Order: sequence, then C-alpha cells, then structure tokens
Amino acid sequence: MKRIPLLSNPLGGPALKRCHAPNRAASRRCQQLGASLVEALVAALLLSLGLLGLASLQATSLRFASSVSQRSQATYLAYDIADRIRANRPATLDGAYDGQAFPETPPACSAVELIGTTAERDLQAWTTHLACQLPRGVGALDRTGAIVTITVRWDDSRGQDAPKQFLMETEL
Repeated sequence: MKRIPLLSNPLGGPALKRCHAPNRAASRRCQQLGASLVEALVAALLLSLGLLGLASLQATSLRFASSVSQRSQATYLAYDIADRIRANRPATLDGAYDGQAFPETPPACSAVELIGTTAERDLQAWTTHLACQLPRGVGALDRTGAIVTITVRWDDSRGQDAPKQFLMETEL
C-alpha cells in the first residue's frame, strides 16, 4: 500500500493530502476534492441573500402597517369633528366652524385648556388631537351651505414625500 505524503498547510490548519491517482476512478475522486466546500459556500451565500430579502420584506411591512394605522387615525379624527359639527348644528349654520384653514406650521402636541364657545372648544380639541396623534397633523374645514368638507393632512414619509391627505364631505 502506497503512502500519500502530507504537505504542510500555509494557513496553519491541518495538513493537506497530495492526490496521486493510480487509476481512473481515483482520478475522479481527486477532481472532487474541495467540491463540497464550494457547494457549502454557495449554499451559505444563497441563505444569506434569502435572509436579507426577508429582512427587507419585514421592514417594508412595518412601514406599510404604520401608514395604515395613521390613515385609520386620520379617518377617526375626521369623523370626530364631523360628529361635533353635527351635534352643534345651529352654531355650524351660523358660521362658528367656518374659516378653519391649515396652519402655517403644525401646532405642538401639548395639553390645551379648552376655553370659549362649544365650537371654539371643539376646534381646539380637534387641532390638539391632530397634532398629538398624527406626525405633523393638521386639519381644515370648509362649509358650503349644508355641506362641510373636512381635510386632514399629515406627514407619513418623515419629510421625504408630499404629505398624505384624507378628505371627507358630510351634510349637516
């Protein structure tokens, strides 16, 4: 039986074997040396790419979930002021809720002492809720006859895109 001499590994690991093939079958085995290592590296590469794809999908999913939550909150706040306006119909028809336009800068989220008429307290509470529950949330009201248009605007993109807007019309 012929002994295969060992070579020292320059990387400091176990010694490598020299492959001298006495026949054709042994020659094929010599050609396969290291093939399983290449297959393992390719498998690791594919697994890492798959995991990166899953992480990207998760991040996108979280961003969309946040966007849906904010849109739902904007809808709730629009219906909230609509209910307040309907509950105070005489003051609405007298113009107490008219002139509520988008402010130049969104108000800060802080506790507000509600003072004034019912309509003024409703508007103060609504603008405070918009500022506290939506990023850079603001709102506007426009009344034409018995039709009230409620617009809620907020920044969903953290300043990168145009603000999102929810528009609703209701009849008194």
